[in-house]
Amino acid sequence: MHKGDFQKTTSYLTNMRQGKFLKKLAKYGEMGVKALEEATPKRTGKTAASWSYEIEKSGGKYNIYWKNSNMARERISIALLIQYGHATGNGYYIQGIDYINPALKPVFDKIAKDAWKEVTS
Repeated sequence: MHKGDFQKTTSYLTNMRQGKFLKKLAKYGEMGVKALEEATPKRTGKTAASWSYEIEKSGGKYNIYWKNSNMARERISIALLIQYGHATGNGYYIQGIDYINPALKPVFDKIAKDAWKEVTS
C-alpha cells in the first residue's frame, strides 16, 4: 500500500510539454547577455552592445548560444579577437583577455543550481 500521488510529477511534465521551460532558458539567455555586456572591455562600447542569445533545439535537447554580431571585415568576431588575442597588420601581437569564461561562469552555476533544485524538489 502506498500513500500519495504523482501530482508534482504530472504537473512538471505537463509544464515541460507546454514549453514553459523555454521561459526559464530565455531567462538564462538574458542573464548571459547582461553578464557579457558588463564584462566586455569597452573602447567604443560597440562589442559590448552586440551580444545576443539564441535557443536552439537539436536532437531532442535545447541549447543556449550566446552570439556577438560585431565583426571586423564581416567575418572576424571582435569579441573573439578580444578573448584570444590577435596579430596586427604591422607585426605586433595584442594579448587576449579572458572575459567570456568568467562572465558566464555565474550563469552556468545558476543553471546547475536551479536544475538540481528542480530535480530534487
